Amino acid sequence: MDTAHLIVGLGNPGPKYVGTRHNIGFMAVEALATRWGGTWAEEKKFKARMSRATVEGDPIHFCEPLTLMNLSGEAVGAASDYYRIPPDRVMVIVDDVNLAFGQLRLRPGGGTGGHNGLSSIEQHLATADYPRLRVGIGRPPGEGRELSGFVLGKFAGPENDALPGVLDRVAGAVACRMRHGVERAMNEFNGELELPTEPNENKKP
Repeated sequence: MDTAHLIVGLGNPGPKYVGTRHNIGFMAVEALATRWGGTWAEEKKFKARMSRATVEGDPIHFCEPLTLMNLSGEAVGAASDYYRIPPDRVMVIVDDVNLAFGQLRLRPGGGTGGHNGLSSIEQHLATADYPRLRVGIGRPPGEGRELSGFVLGKFAGPENDALPGVLDRVAGAVACRMRHGVERAMNEFNGELELPTEPNENKKP
């Protein structure tokens, strides 16, 4: 039985978007590929950067769509068709401003939450029943703050310091899902990340 998996990270291609909050999906699959010994190459037939690794005998394909975010499904559909990977073995990692920074929310399927990249993937897979892992990036402080500048900004301060830990948790969730299924991974990894408290050096006694 084929046990291949397709792990997709969503983000915006191009140097100016490297390290931005909206690209945490790219960061996650790059960290996973590095951990499991994969190397990256552009695959024009998929409109994506792809990497491959083998984990406990299972082939794992990592995908970073090089289309616009709204067209991510073109790459995901092409790769899943080519490698004959059914939707239940596709996992999409995506940022979510409605979750606190570092919070993970894994689901076996469901709605798009208004995310155009997920809508495109649903269209090209012809189903909403594919696992998706939402990674919280939080919201800017203050009511009514404009979001586009925030999500296209880079992590800084305590969040930047905590980012490796977030990516480690993402890797753990992905590995758990592949080995033990979605339900166990949800039980073990869904939840918030506790950030260390930053001391206020200017606070007077």
